[in-house]
Amino acid sequence: MKFSLFSKILLLFFITICSSEAFSKNPNSVVAHRGAWKAKNFPENSIASLKYAIYIKCIGSEFDVHMTADNVLVVNHDPTYHGLTIEKVTYKELLPFKLSNGENIPTLKEYLKTGKNANTRLVCEIKPASSVERGRVVAQKVVELVKAMKMEKYVDYISFDYEMLLKIRSLDTKAHLQYLNGTKSPTELKADKINGADYHYSVFKRNPDWIAESKKLGLSLNAWTVNDAKDLDWLIANDFDFITTNEPELAFERIKNAPIQKDWKLVWSDEFNYKGLPDDKKWGYDVGGSGWGNNEQQFYTEKDTSTAFVNNGILTISANKTIKENKQYTSA
Repeated sequence: MKFSLFSKILLLFFITICSSEAFSKNPNSVVAHRGAWKAKNFPENSIASLKYAIYIKCIGSEFDVHMTADNVLVVNHDPTYHGLTIEKVTYKELLPFKLSNGENIPTLKEYLKTGKNANTRLVCEIKPASSVERGRVVAQKVVELVKAMKMEKYVDYISFDYEMLLKIRSLDTKAHLQYLNGTKSPTELKADKINGADYHYSVFKRNPDWIAESKKLGLSLNAWTVNDAKDLDWLIANDFDFITTNEPELAFERIKNAPIQKDWKLVWSDEFNYKGLPDDKKWGYDVGGSGWGNNEQQFYTEKDTSTAFVNNGILTISANKTIKENKQYTSA
């Protein structure tokens, strides 16, 4: 009985993972989150972390932009820097405080200059401002600087602020824009001329149909911030264009060893992002105690959470010592 139950679980796992149909490989979808900082202990959003992302050949390096009170665009994740609210102080007031490697807080101009002529895309996240109006001004200043430096072909724009993205679109009809907040369907993004969905990976797991919909509409797919091998594998198998991660080295390793590199294709999966009985749109039941040609001693039940249930992202199939219709065990 143990062997037959294991065999069925193994077969389900194999079907879930792959088939040998042709598949479009994606050898480099790695976007370093705030630069490639972790392995070398560089400061996040530093020039050093950008240089290292370029060195290890990430397809992109993400960074965050704020604007000071005197309209200097700086690269920093938080709206504050050493206790100072960036948009309320001048750039000169920020300079006494250094990053851990001795760098000044980078200006956007310095950051763009460092990334120019590299093969690594500069994924510019413009952070929400204190008001919609100021956000639009910041967006305009960023686009103007990118154009002045002739960096349009190197820069992608992302934001949680949808109005900011619409402002950028009005300023640059060719800019590549991706929305971060996960509240818009691919169809809505397409209608507003937003080029891609850049959502937390859990959004795509809750809405797996958005993956196929995005591909059908020609939208790019990105997910953030993905640091676990299991989640990386799922995104790679689903052929995401970009994966934003704090672990770029791990992401490269998972891509190199992924089944899609052998021309295998993910044809079916269940992420078990629900609780209770298995999804009856995906799962059926063999019911009864006939032995199934293997002299099995259990009675297989139907829609019984004591033998098959989903919780915490896992499908559990149990064999229970329970008498049912002259069988000594129950299972599913």
